[in-house]
Amino acid sequence: MAEDLRLDSVIGIGGGVPNGLLLHPDGSTLIYPLGSTVIIRPKGDARRQEFLQGHTDKVACIAVSKSGRYLASGQVTHMGFNADIIIWDFETRQMVHRMALHKVKVQALCFSHDDRYLASLGGEDDGNLVVWNVELGQAICGSPTANDFVLTVQFFHNDSTRLVTGGNYNLNVWEFDEANRKVRPAECHLGLQKRVCQSMVVDERDEFVYVGTKTGDVLQVSLGPKLFKQSGPKPFIGQGVSCLIQLPGGDTLVAGGGDGSITLLRAATLKAACSLQLNGGAVTSVVLSEGPARDGSFLLYAGTARCNVYLVRFDARDNKLTSTQVQSCHHEKITDVCFPANYGDVFATCSLNEIRIWHAAECRELLRIQVSAKMPDVECLCIAFMEDGKSVISGWSDGKIRAFGPQSGKLLYTITDAHVAGVTAIVGTSDSTKIVSGGKEGQVRVWRIGQESQTLISSMKEHKGPVNAIQVRRNDSEAVSASSDGSCIIWDLARFVRNNSLFASTFFKAILYHPDESQLLTTGTDRKITYWDAYDGQVIRNIEGSKSAEINALAISADGEAVASGGADKEVKLWGYDEGHCFAVGRGHSGAVLKVKISPDLRKVVSVGEEGAILIWDYISPRSLSAPRD
Repeated sequence: MAEDLRLDSVIGIGGGVPNGLLLHPDGSTLIYPLGSTVIIRPKGDARRQEFLQGHTDKVACIAVSKSGRYLASGQVTHMGFNADIIIWDFETRQMVHRMALHKVKVQALCFSHDDRYLASLGGEDDGNLVVWNVELGQAICGSPTANDFVLTVQFFHNDSTRLVTGGNYNLNVWEFDEANRKVRPAECHLGLQKRVCQSMVVDERDEFVYVGTKTGDVLQVSLGPKLFKQSGPKPFIGQGVSCLIQLPGGDTLVAGGGDGSITLLRAATLKAACSLQLNGGAVTSVVLSEGPARDGSFLLYAGTARCNVYLVRFDARDNKLTSTQVQSCHHEKITDVCFPANYGDVFATCSLNEIRIWHAAECRELLRIQVSAKMPDVECLCIAFMEDGKSVISGWSDGKIRAFGPQSGKLLYTITDAHVAGVTAIVGTSDSTKIVSGGKEGQVRVWRIGQESQTLISSMKEHKGPVNAIQVRRNDSEAVSASSDGSCIIWDLARFVRNNSLFASTFFKAILYHPDESQLLTTGTDRKITYWDAYDGQVIRNIEGSKSAEINALAISADGEAVASGGADKEVKLWGYDEGHCFAVGRGHSGAVLKVKISPDLRKVVSVGEEGAILIWDYISPRSLSAPRD
């Protein structure tokens, strides 16, 4: 029986989740989702993380109760299936209830002020409002929300029987009758205002609801007569108001804009007092960290759609907002990860438009390398450190090979038109004088890297599909390439001809040498991990790597005793090399695992996935099947 692989730390944040960055009522703990995991950590220490794991797919919404006792999270799932809501006990970090009524997606969650009830909204494919008993984990009542979809829900501050929902051209106040198990809507009259309601906040006295709209203004609506009162600011906030909070005292609203702005509004007039522009796309979350002080100054945390977190300070004396970035990660799928040779303290990852280098122990970004802003859609598909550690080489979707200084991030050289359709695999030789690259068109090319020039030595074309992985022998005599055409070819790097071939009914996704180079390992869409003799190309062993999904990545430990795999089943698995058994499984990704690496010092396993998460696991040495159990 495989044991659980312990998740040590996670780099990233689910920046696209509306209001996904929360501050616990204790004032010192941040809560946010990443993929299918909910992360809890102290405000000032990104390294001390705790994980709530129970969702089977990406977390779509999250809420914390007013007392801080409960945490609720809702997920997305496949079309036609129920999407789960999980209620967690915050103190014990244990799951209290798992509830499932909504289809496909849970859009939004909100606790009542006394923690007795939880309101949940289904997504566009569901369209229902459900009120739950938090203590029992049971649905009390539900109702279709509107003719069009609804995006946000808020309980009143002082009345647990009333709540507000807003969405696509609808804003309703609901009366909740627990005795008769009914919830009844009353429409708010907005006059000529036709708005998509994206975010909202109810004031402390339950007199008004402030609604952030896709148009870019904030509506003030009286909750008693349910009438529109006023709107602002002018000019509108660019690309809509994606999140909205009201500061204690009720005088100030903070609006996060789809254009990346944070705007302070005076609640009485809805006029803008000041604003600040952040980098990283739409501001999807704003939460008060400290204050307001006597002079009106305060601190905020702001999260953006591109997975950046900022600490924003408002200085009342200068009437000015300033920001400091405190957390960042890739915001698109991560296509590759690599360690320098014989060094496990840092690793590099690549994604759309960028490469980042990380400190493994501190989960801290050391360097960010971004290509020109003129090419916003160019994707880095593969990376590797040269053996001498003097450069990071990378292959890009625009067909270029780019090399950067690993400490300065300076562009050292560019090989243009390296592969017509994109560079999909890259590796350096052990003497750091050559690069072997593979392309989407199926070619394998060898490049000589000099101080002043980079020249093509040979172009080898036998593959009929994309080259997904390349490995080179330590003595630089041979290279092996794996392709989606169902073949792996062993190339002679002196004569630049084929020495041998391996064939299977699969799209090969990964290939690697055992450290003693006597055997090769491959994997792919057939879900098998296959051992091959490196000299005659014969199959030695087949292992079923997954029961349900293709395997995308393989890595082998420096001592050759363990193999790590990752694939579309979202699991990271460790296998004993000699006995071929799975002895540890890590679950935490909400998308396919695209690459996995074991650190050279045998301390960590790093996996990256389609959801943009970097997960760092504690490495476990393989236990023999014949070893006695503790």
